[in-house]
Amino acid sequence: MKQAIPLLILSWGIPISTALGQTGRKARTFCNPINIDYRFSLDKPSRREAADPVIVLYKGDYYLFASKSGGYWYSGDMRDWTFVEPQGLPIENYAPAVMVSGDTLYYMAGMTAIYSTDHPKRGAWREVSKPGDVGDPDLFRDDDGRVYLYHGCSHDGPIEGMELDPANELRVLGKPFVCLYGDYAHRGWERIGDDNLGAMRSGKHEDAPWIEGPWMTKHVGTYYLQYAAPGTEFKTYADGVFTSKSPRGPFTYAPYNPFSFKPRGFITGAGHSCTFQDKQGRYWHVVTMGITDKHAFERRLGLFPAGFDKDGQLHANTYLGDYPQFFPGEAKDPENANLANWMPLSYRKTGQASSTLGRYSAQNAVDEDVKTYWSAQTADPGEWLMIDLAKRCKIQAIQTNFAEHASTALGRKQPLFHQYVIEISNDGRQWSILIDKSKNRRDVPHDYVELAAPSMARFVRLTNVRFPGGGPFSVRELRVFGSALGPKPGRVSHFEVTRDENDERNARVAWRGAKDATGYVVRYGIAPAKLYNNYQVLDGTSVDIHSLDAGQDYYFTVDAFNDSGITRGTVATATRSRRIPAKPASLTTVH
Repeated sequence: MKQAIPLLILSWGIPISTALGQTGRKARTFCNPINIDYRFSLDKPSRREAADPVIVLYKGDYYLFASKSGGYWYSGDMRDWTFVEPQGLPIENYAPAVMVSGDTLYYMAGMTAIYSTDHPKRGAWREVSKPGDVGDPDLFRDDDGRVYLYHGCSHDGPIEGMELDPANELRVLGKPFVCLYGDYAHRGWERIGDDNLGAMRSGKHEDAPWIEGPWMTKHVGTYYLQYAAPGTEFKTYADGVFTSKSPRGPFTYAPYNPFSFKPRGFITGAGHSCTFQDKQGRYWHVVTMGITDKHAFERRLGLFPAGFDKDGQLHANTYLGDYPQFFPGEAKDPENANLANWMPLSYRKTGQASSTLGRYSAQNAVDEDVKTYWSAQTADPGEWLMIDLAKRCKIQAIQTNFAEHASTALGRKQPLFHQYVIEISNDGRQWSILIDKSKNRRDVPHDYVELAAPSMARFVRLTNVRFPGGGPFSVRELRVFGSALGPKPGRVSHFEVTRDENDERNARVAWRGAKDATGYVVRYGIAPAKLYNNYQVLDGTSVDIHSLDAGQDYYFTVDAFNDSGITRGTVATATRSRRIPAKPASLTTVH
């Protein structure tokens, strides 16, 4: 039975300006997935989707394009995005490619022509040329003014390139050239499956990955041709890179692949991406992340700092990459340290609700898994979800990830805005308003609110005012961030890495549990100071990794974390085929 909740709660409590960043102060942090108005699909089942993102900086604004969005967005600071529904673009085709050349913005998507505009905010585009039907295109303008089109999207074909003539409406010059092929027999991370162990598919390519989504970046005279594998529906969707001294190649496989990888955590995936520079010249990587619950292509967007180390190694900082981190321009070294260090206080805490629909219990909203969710029985005002944090904690931010259970919405036509209130309490009886979105008119499916000042509380309650989409009030995760003000976990003092002698793509990392730890992060890489890849572990004290490259040595460390902070680990060398114990060493230079 649904418990009645008095709507008087909407009028008592602390002033909103005290709790929220509603005093004109810009938020300094964000939390993946990016909170934009993801469009509902045009076909059933009703679900939201955006993927294959591109961000470019054009005339002082950032422009964001993504597949199946019905348009694109622009923003001056990547905080608030304005949506544009364009005219003259084949906007429903997958994999947009966007290039800035002088005062002109060029656009292409898979199997389409090239289009241009000088006024993208107006949304008017014109067709320029037809270089051919290609999958997953990428338009790249070199600093000498020459233009190249890279493309590829297949189980067994290459990523190819061709030169375009900037003096003749980007028509094709010369013959195409092959850039790279996949090789999942030696590259563990290219293998399909949520754990890179393969998965059955129908058709003739049952075990082969998709090699797709090229993107070119030039840095200090080196060309970094990036590509995605093994498939957008897998948690292991990632980006690798080949390098060359010429835009035509030959291209050499980088030994540190994948450079963008997020197989664990609240939301996973870091493939088919775009590497771009912000207004301060720092690099970022905007990626495709997956929910893949209602549909294999139910996807979202994520943003990670990226960069090149002193040796030119490209890497994206996905470490706890769905925890609060700083916006571009806020952190001194986002490439290596961008976390706000606000930990999830809600993980596996006790959830209660006004009502529950079937198996969609309140505990699903505190399990740090975007694929599960709580659903109320109705979408009525007053349906609520409450979390007991077990003790008074210091709350810094809250991310409300709404679900779309039994939604009927298609496209963007109906008014799709969420209205809700979040309150806090120390005893579960007397409540104060913390966040008031009861008059909100924006579509905020992953609404993240950074508080203007921290608040102390034990209980957090989310109450529905209006819920869009046609289904009942449902929440994927109510994530409360801050500090439990307790001790950080102990250090992982011993671990072992076992490399599979029969298949060097596999390794097992096992460790002794650390005091007060609720989770761990296994970091690894090709050198002690290059541990750029990671696996987050919430259950247990071991992880099986199947994403390594045969013939490559790796180094590992294990960090521990809880709701009060992170304790960094030690390092061990893993040879290609023999078991060795961890050899503790300081890693103070890492992250």
